[in-house]
Amino acid sequence: MQFSFRMPVAVQVLLCIAKFDGVFKTTSTFLASSVNVNPVIIRKTLGQLKAAGLVEVAAGVGGAKLVKEPCDITLKEIFNAVEDDEDLFHIQEHPNPQCPVGRNIHKILGDKLSVIKNHMLEDFANITLADLLEDIHNAEQSR
Repeated sequence: MQFSFRMPVAVQVLLCIAKFDGVFKTTSTFLASSVNVNPVIIRKTLGQLKAAGLVEVAAGVGGAKLVKEPCDITLKEIFNAVEDDEDLFHIQEHPNPQCPVGRNIHKILGDKLSVIKNHMLEDFANITLADLLEDIHNAEQSR
């Protein structure tokens, strides 16, 4: 199973915006150079983050800015901004109804995956962008 890369990209984008605010213009091209993806992906991500009220984006080459303090932005907010909840876990849509496993897989596995997802989101709610910025600072200090 492969998870989406949208959330990690969004986290990296927000970390760059926070870290480089006032130092560089955090344009989609600048942010794309950190993430090492096409600026189009960054523009889409910024649009989702803007719609969620996490960033503001100046037209043209003005760059992006955080709307909230890093200590007030949680991984849960970021996840909800960029991930399609339905894509987190995807069970095969048409298992064999003649098989006792196939006909029950959605109920038995779906319930467990729902619990796992809820625990994950609870954990995400306890981690802020400020926590990650501190981790980056500590990682850089130990280099």
